[in-house]
Amino acid sequence: MNPHLVVALAYDRLCTFEFGCVTEVFALDRPELGIDWYRFAVCASEAGPLHAAGGITISAPYTLRLLDRADTIIVPGWRDADEPPPEAVLKKIRAAHRRGARLCSICSGVFVLAAAGVLDSKTVTTHWRYATKLQQRYPQVRVQPDALYIDDGQIITSAGSAAGLDMLLHLVRRDHGSAVANRVAQRLVVPPHREGGQAQFVPRPMPQDEGGRLAKLMDWVRQHPALSHTLRSLAERAAMSPRTLQRQFRDATGMAPYEWLVRERVAVARELLEVKRSMPIARVAELAGFGSEESMRRHFRRIALTSPSAYREKFGRQLGSQGTGATRGTVAGKGGRSNIR
Repeated sequence: MNPHLVVALAYDRLCTFEFGCVTEVFALDRPELGIDWYRFAVCASEAGPLHAAGGITISAPYTLRLLDRADTIIVPGWRDADEPPPEAVLKKIRAAHRRGARLCSICSGVFVLAAAGVLDSKTVTTHWRYATKLQQRYPQVRVQPDALYIDDGQIITSAGSAAGLDMLLHLVRRDHGSAVANRVAQRLVVPPHREGGQAQFVPRPMPQDEGGRLAKLMDWVRQHPALSHTLRSLAERAAMSPRTLQRQFRDATGMAPYEWLVRERVAVARELLEVKRSMPIARVAELAGFGSEESMRRHFRRIALTSPSAYREKFGRQLGSQGTGATRGTVAGKGGRSNIR
């Protein structure tokens, strides 16, 4: 079987950064992973040449017909939230939705999906600047304005710019597990995981984290997840009052310290389940810092939407050795030849 085909939509006045994030994640060969990586291609929504932000001209090698075979379709930020997308694009999006293709948007790209009518009764997000406009224009869509990204199964939407990168890494994690997503993030030199429920940045006074104390605390907790952390012990380590720590955590992540800690522990458990296939679930719970297997199961199911055992069954495997393995997917439009047939 051919690897999963990811198709990015290109258009005139393309949002360069969002488009670049898509190509960076999916278009590069990654033989070090030892898995069948994605096939990737770019299709044009209209006749070229296509101009992108920054004076770049793009020549997309495929037409909208490629959307008929795409497993995942990604719409970067749309050029103008007030400009209706071409009807030809909307027809292809509707057809892809009917046959079960995964549809993703970054920033104002959600307006394309909404105009196609595939978001009705769905919960979605977008850049905070567009949230009110999206909700007013499409009242049948549930807009969650603070999320980085929302995975609604077949539909995945993200906020602006860098939040799109979080969503794309989430797709890799959903398809291939946390260990693979973490290695992709490492190659990108970005943090491996930001939960979609974290708050977007909204202009407001930010507390001063003198000396980077909060960042240092978070890094230390990630290195010691199995320790018994309390709000008081964390505040003491950061040389802050518990109230200040709570406020800074919420401003930085949109979460209380305890919720952030639980999600970090679930991330540890995910990777242990993937790479330590014979390790008992109780030992995974201990190393991840949950204290009990029951506690881990409860939190794991709430956050990962599956049980630890089911997660291990899906993703438990050995990753390829560094520098070994091969992928059948090659790059379309970024230094490689297309293998899309």
